[in-house]
Parts: sequence; structure tokens; C-alpha cells
Amino acid sequence: MSSPAALLRPDPVPWRARMLARVAVVAARLLALLPPYRLRSVLGALRHGARPATYAQASAARNAVLAASLRCSGPKGCLPRSLATVLVCRVRGTWPSWCVGVRALPPPGAHAWVEAQGRLVDESVPAGYFRALFTVPPVKPAAPEVSAGDVDLARSRLSAE
Repeated sequence: MSSPAALLRPDPVPWRARMLARVAVVAARLLALLPPYRLRSVLGALRHGARPATYAQASAARNAVLAASLRCSGPKGCLPRSLATVLVCRVRGTWPSWCVGVRALPPPGAHAWVEAQGRLVDESVPAGYFRALFTVPPVKPAAPEVSAGDVDLARSRLSAE
């Protein structure tokens, strides 16, 4: 027995963004074949050098992926959809949090999604509906290093006042 499903119609997307998303979908399908530990390490390497994505940037990337791939729009397209979304963001110089987990409420099931600025990106469920098993968040920018010379200079300026 089958259940009816309606696919979301994405907003219009410029052809360049759609072509980028198509390439990302192909790459995402290949990445989806990797075992989870390997996939996590590949994504962990890809995220370096990227700024954290805003909600609007991640949403635009997801919309481009949905416009480029009917399979990613379907109910079982969460893994390639989320992977393609982070890849589109990465090409644009940003990185949202990529998450894999399970539904917190019945019926049980696995899911992959993207978060930006602490929110699920364009998922039609309330916050807390999913429990993340692992995530690949953006790399936090390193704090600027302070040398001993900088500390001495600051002390001399304070003592001069």
C-alpha cells in the first residue's frame, strides 16, 4: 500500500544556481555511499575555511537543491538533500551545521537535515522534533593569538596612564 505525498514546489532559482545545485546533488549522491564515519570526516575537512552560514544562505542553498532535483524533494531524499545543501553553501564560502539523527516522537525513523543559526532550515516540523546523533557544525573562528610582546606593550601603556 502506498501513501500519497505532495512535493514542495521550490521558488524560482536562477539557472547558474540551479547548475551549481545539480553538480552538488551528483556529488551528494556519491558522498551518501560512504560509511558514516568516513562521511563525517570528509565533511569535517570540507568545512574548514568557511564562515558559518546564515539561515537565509542555507535556505537559498536548499531551495536551489530542491529546484535542481526531484529526488531530493521527495520524502526519502533527506540525505542527498542535506549533503547537497551543505556543498552548495561550501562553494559559496559558508557552512551550516549538517545533522544526522532520529525522530524524537513516534514513528521512529532516521533523518538528515541542515541547521543554521540554531534553527532547522526549512523543515516543516517544530524544534525538538529530531534528536541529532552527530553533527558537522561550522568551525569556530580561532581567537587571535596574543604574543608576550603584545602583553608587555599593553602593560606599559596602562602603567603610563
